[in-house]
Parts: sequence; C-alpha cells; structure tokens
Amino acid sequence: MDNSIDMKSLVGKHVLTGVDEENRKIEHWGDLEDCQCINFVLDGITYTAIEDPDDGYRSSLDGIIVSLDKVRNNFPPVEVIVSYRTKGESDWDDGNECDILDVVDVKSGKRVLEIGTDNTDDYYPCFVANFTPENFYYNQTQ
Repeated sequence: MDNSIDMKSLVGKHVLTGVDEENRKIEHWGDLEDCQCINFVLDGITYTAIEDPDDGYRSSLDGIIVSLDKVRNNFPPVEVIVSYRTKGESDWDDGNECDILDVVDVKSGKRVLEIGTDNTDDYYPCFVANFTPENFYYNQTQ
C-alpha cells in the first residue's frame, strides 16, 4: 500500500467527524478477494483500515491508508483520544496479544471505534473494525 501510515501515528487527541464501513475487492495473492474496510475521518483527513482476509479462517489489519473516499456517515464533531493497545480485554482470552487502536469520546469516556488485529499471538488472528455510535456523548441517555 503506497499511502499507508503507521497506526501508532494516530495516537493522541483528534476530532472525529465520520465513520462508515464497506467491502472492497482487493488483490491478494494474485486474486481479487472481498475485504472489510472501515473509513474514518480524523481532523478532516479520511483514513481507511483494510482487512487482510488471509485464508478465510484467519484475518488481520492489512494496513491503514490515507484515503480519498467520501465518507457517507457524517456526524457532529466529537473530540476523541486515540490510544494504542497491545493486550486483549476479553474474559476468555487471558490477556492475548493484539495490535489495536482505541478511539474514545472525551466527553462520554467510552470507546466509539476500535481498529486493528486481535489475537496476534494466536494461530487464528482476527481483524477488528468496531464502530459503536451509541457511545458518543450526545447519544447517552440521562
């Protein structure tokens, strides 16, 4: 990927204004494969996280690129903190290794987006692209 970025370069305070998901045909080992993608807009720049589908049982984050895609799902600006996580959070995984960006709404303190690879130390890694708009501060019920 020519315009890929280091995911850790996104760590810090930003303004999030859009997120949408799509499937794309991407060349993988000489074939076109369906890959999950998630577009997100931080500080007016659109990024696309692209899945590497590997073999259908395993998947991972292939990379994050700066994109010219038009994001369809836009919303009022939300201040967020992006952090990088290397340990899983599930009860069943006992702290597996991961490579994930967490995007947390500053006002609600809740995660609204997570992108990366879970189970990086396992035979079956998993692409992560979770958007949780109900965690935005303006979607919280009183």
